[in-house]
Amino acid sequence: MSVLPESLASWIVIAVLLFWFVGAYNRLVRLRAAVLQAYATLDAALGRQLDFVQASITAAPQANPPSQELLSSIAPLQAATTQLATLLGATRLHPLDAGGMAALGTALQVLVSAWQRQHPDAVTVFDADGTLSRPMPAQPGAVAAPNAAEPIAWPEPSAAAEIARSQFNMAVGHYNDAIVQFPALLVAWAVRLRPAAPLR
Repeated sequence: MSVLPESLASWIVIAVLLFWFVGAYNRLVRLRAAVLQAYATLDAALGRQLDFVQASITAAPQANPPSQELLSSIAPLQAATTQLATLLGATRLHPLDAGGMAALGTALQVLVSAWQRQHPDAVTVFDADGTLSRPMPAQPGAVAAPNAAEPIAWPEPSAAAEIARSQFNMAVGHYNDAIVQFPALLVAWAVRLRPAAPLR
């Protein structure tokens, strides 16, 4: 006795299910590839921010021997750049790992805070579309739109990093929405696709 179906209707159902599975899988893979591509752009933008901060540390006036005040002001910024560079390298290997992205977001906030303490007059905030938002970060009582990441006061006065972060977060949102929709979630479960995390 054969385990293969003998009726034409059974073969048609099997073919339809197979084509649906392949189509759904291809869509999820395209969305995942879009997240990875957006991360590559974000990675480059964050690398430029790091280079800018490290160049400012190098260009800081140096006393010989360095004063305690100079060391205490630059040390947190130097430590924050080292931490962000390390986490950026780790996240580069697994950009869809939610834990890694959360750690990268925390390290980025530490860097931005250290930069703002060191250079309180040299912070620029851009909206997600790249337009200048305001010269200083939002006030503590300001209300942000739901699901919108608060703009970051980037050290380098360029909108590229905020635009890249916005595009990455949008790609992550589309990917995450797709893998939880029924019936595509069955495909995601079968091929072990996990949700990604935005950079907050």
